[in-house]
Amino acid sequence: MFENLIGNPTENLNRNPTENLSGSPTENPTGYLTEDSTEDLDGNLTEGDGDLTEGLSGDFIENSDSILNNNSAKISIAGSTNSMINVSNLIRNSIGMEFVLIPAGEFDMGSPSREKRRKLWESPVHRVTIKKPFYLGRYPVTQEQWGKVMGNNPSYFRGEKYPVETVSWEEAQVFIRKLNAVENTCEKSPVYRLPTEAEWEYSARAGTTSSYFFGDKESKLTEYAWFLKNSGLETHPAGLKKPNPWGLYDMYGNVGEWVQDEYHISYKGAPSDERAWESPFSNISVPVRIRRGGGWNGNAGCCRSAERLFAAQDRRLNSLGFRVVKEV
Repeated sequence: MFENLIGNPTENLNRNPTENLSGSPTENPTGYLTEDSTEDLDGNLTEGDGDLTEGLSGDFIENSDSILNNNSAKISIAGSTNSMINVSNLIRNSIGMEFVLIPAGEFDMGSPSREKRRKLWESPVHRVTIKKPFYLGRYPVTQEQWGKVMGNNPSYFRGEKYPVETVSWEEAQVFIRKLNAVENTCEKSPVYRLPTEAEWEYSARAGTTSSYFFGDKESKLTEYAWFLKNSGLETHPAGLKKPNPWGLYDMYGNVGEWVQDEYHISYKGAPSDERAWESPFSNISVPVRIRRGGGWNGNAGCCRSAERLFAAQDRRLNSLGFRVVKEV
């Protein structure tokens, strides 16, 4: 079912993007939002790019000035917090999805008060233990992979190697159920799933404690991400920018990514391990889910490792896709 991968990580990517759908790239013919915006629980539209903290109590920043230190990520790879994961830890499934082995370890989740562009709902910084390793998609799910499983392509920006987008959290779950069936994993507990928010941030940080996995200088972001400054207001084929230290591509920019967790207004009461934070009984008709990584239309602040935005789980945006976990 799986084979080890070696060679150029960007091999076989389409470097000549296919022509986009007609019309302005910021106009969505289906009427969905195209800007990186979120809807709060009261239904009020709030711009995702700004440092919007209106209506949030100062209580939510309690302990948020905890200082991240050089020991905040304990990674079981040759004793180094910044080691590249070896190419032998890559696998590919039957439909061509590539996965990187993410080790168990610990990290400080959230952003300290000194971090530029931080949001109050990234507080308080809290210690999280990832108890067991897992495989994470090397790239976001592409339109080619979506088509093999679902038989259609809902994306606004078209290209086989482009990330799939304009899919809701609910539709991502359908994809995952069908992927488990395709891969014959349903005889036991499902093997494929969305990452939890803790798993996503842990993987994005890759043992680092800075705003970005490459440091704190926003000027370097163009080397690693397609975002508002360099995207041309469209997505791009996955894997054309530099990866993070663990070999994951497009963790920042290109498309934001759904994770499993429901939105909470702060990290007070968040799990101290890798579990998804979900309410057993939702008090709203359509739960609100977390999305990570910014997108082609987000500014540099939206691409930080700690940045978290949110949207109703039935919302479709042409700046929002997902990547997949395969359990070990």
